[in-house]
Amino acid sequence: MTKDISHHISDAVMAAYATGSLSQAFSLVVATHISMCDDCRAALEAHEAAGGVVLEGLAGTALTGGLRARVMGALDEDAGEDRVERDVEARGFDVYPAPVAQALRGQGPRWRKLGGGVRQCILSADREGSARLLYIPAGRPVPEHTHGGLELTLVLQGGFSDKTGHFGVGDVEEADDDLEHVPTADKGEDCICLAATDAPLRFHAIVPRILQPFFAI
Repeated sequence: MTKDISHHISDAVMAAYATGSLSQAFSLVVATHISMCDDCRAALEAHEAAGGVVLEGLAGTALTGGLRARVMGALDEDAGEDRVERDVEARGFDVYPAPVAQALRGQGPRWRKLGGGVRQCILSADREGSARLLYIPAGRPVPEHTHGGLELTLVLQGGFSDKTGHFGVGDVEEADDDLEHVPTADKGEDCICLAATDAPLRFHAIVPRILQPFFAI
């Protein structure tokens, strides 16, 4: 669908998504990227095919209640995303792919100011992590930070750059506690990203560190 996607979901994260072991927050990012990227959709199908072989080997063996619920839930979720995609196409929501539109419940984001023109809209949050939309004005940076765990950031509009390279629409940056960076939105167009984390960010400047608990980021 989206052309020129250069940064994809890693094989490890894709495998976790295929087996249903990925958290809700990260699953939202993966599902959204897959809806935009033909290559990763094919990669997911390969993982699912491999999993199907394993399930065939379990033929005649009763699935546990938890496993059966996850399998059936995944099927129901896919059907739900198809319905939402049709609704979104009818309404003309170009920026937000079907999984994000579903998380937004068909409404526009409720942005909350973070400072410097940056805004966020929290889509989900639990003990396993959180997912949010980030709005970064054109040419503006996000304060320098590193990570307490894994962060997946998917570009939905515009683009941003850091010391690892440039990320445009459909690209995913996979960051961990080894990466210290200052993501900066491209000039000329505001950047909107879908980001998921499993631990709070680690800011270096004193003001973001003071405000961090209020913004749950």
